[in-house]
Amino acid sequence: QVQLVESGGGLVQAGGSLRLSCAASGRTFSSYDVAWFRQAPGKEREFVAAIRWSGGFSVYADSVKGRFTISSDNAKNLVTLQMNSLQPEDAAIYSCAVRPSRFLLRQTKDAYDYWGQGTQVTVSS
Repeated sequence: QVQLVESGGGLVQAGGSLRLSCAASGRTFSSYDVAWFRQAPGKEREFVAAIRWSGGFSVYADSVKGRFTISSDNAKNLVTLQMNSLQPEDAAIYSCAVRPSRFLLRQTKDAYDYWGQGTQVTVSS
């Protein structure tokens, strides 16, 4: 069992930035892929970004490329999502999820085994 805790959400004006963090309780992220997903009201949960802890390979949704950066902090055992140039359409509950690393770095929610509770991101226009 892996328990995940997200932090860093909040309210920001359009064009602003937020940094989200995902921490694992009681274990490290080694040998795991860590992803961020988001879900806006009335919409499906969608993939945002993912990173392979071992090697640091990452992948992004087209909608956030060039604005969001996913990274791992080995010393703090955190995965962060730096979000810049936020727009109202980025507003959602952001959740991190993990799966054991294997084969491709996946972008579908069904591929991930453990999820955090999520953190709210609100962007005012």
